[in-house]
Amino acid sequence: MTGADHEHSEAVVSAAQWLADERHPPQPIIPELRRRFGLSALEACEASAMAQRFRTYRKAHG
Repeated sequence: MTGADHEHSEAVVSAAQWLADERHPPQPIIPELRRRFGLSALEACEASAMAQRFRTYRKAHG
């Protein structure tokens, strides 16, 4: 990965962690992730999907 790719990857993970921790996430979420974390539409979608996996793992593993 290049430096810029690495930064985007970290931003996606940060956005996903934030979203997974939100009890009442704002709606619509994709524009909020784009604004809050400076993500592209694709990255915001990736972060949203990752957040859902984080929530699933937390439920399954306590």
